[in-house]
Amino acid sequence: MDIMSPDLASYDHIIVAVSGGKDGAACLLALLEADAPAERIEVWHHEVDGAGRSFMDWPSTGPYVAALARDFSLPLYRSWREGGFEREMLRDAAPTAPVVFETPDGVIRAGGQGPEGTRLRFPQVSASLSVRWCSASLKVEVADRALRGQDRLLSRRTLMVTGERAEESPARAHYAAFEPHRTDTRNGTRRRRHVDHFRPVHAWSEAKVWDILRRWRVMPAFPYQVGFSRLSCAFCIFGNADQFATLKWMDANRFARLVNYEKDFGCTIKHDRGFDQLASEGALYHAARSRPDLVAACLSERPLQTVLTEDWILPVGAYGTGGGPL
Repeated sequence: MDIMSPDLASYDHIIVAVSGGKDGAACLLALLEADAPAERIEVWHHEVDGAGRSFMDWPSTGPYVAALARDFSLPLYRSWREGGFEREMLRDAAPTAPVVFETPDGVIRAGGQGPEGTRLRFPQVSASLSVRWCSASLKVEVADRALRGQDRLLSRRTLMVTGERAEESPARAHYAAFEPHRTDTRNGTRRRRHVDHFRPVHAWSEAKVWDILRRWRVMPAFPYQVGFSRLSCAFCIFGNADQFATLKWMDANRFARLVNYEKDFGCTIKHDRGFDQLASEGALYHAARSRPDLVAACLSERPLQTVLTEDWILPVGAYGTGGGPL
């Protein structure tokens, strides 16, 4: 690792947040290369669509993450907000839905009794998580609930590992590579919980991320292979015109649903343009048009036997210019 690593052997639990993208996978592989005790590593995955039908996310993401965890014999614990993205977007004078998270001892449901509020619009492109609410409500707050809601983490040392990189944006460049996590209560008087936050690939270039996936023979997720440069939600609010043109062609029915929501809300996904205008300004990814098998794989919920491959190829989406975080 390029930065001073914490003493990985000193932690009782090492939690790796994996979305299916290259950076989360690189974090996991970097820990293994640093001889982190594998028996203490667990993979956490937030189901953006609430463990229901795909609304904003890629259908293939869940199966990819499950296969990745299985390939390295690691436990996978999923978490989600009930109803996922769509329910939170349609919230009208109602509290945010409860969070559900898997644990070694079963499933826990927490929250759902907060103040009433209304959204009725897509998240907006902003550095503020109160406006770009998808990240806060469907990932950050879900992880925090899962960390705070498990007694097995009390009086233990936990390392939360995430894959933000400085190269991605000016805001992320200012993140600390290692710091106490916001759920940490090591100095509290009750329910003490030692939680550190580690970003092992924070200083890495994209080239270094792809290189570690190549060394470990981890197949890049299918959307990368058809031309997408980021693996977030399929219909991520940061997406550019080419992405939305390709998505309209790949998944016309879901695209139409999102366009209809914009009309219902009277508010577009971007400040100045909606889905349709964005798509009209973009060009279809050549790899998507020429590889119907990969398009089908992107949109499939079928389980994957493995994500390890002997025939590793840098995906065409690598080093692209797709929209990313601020």
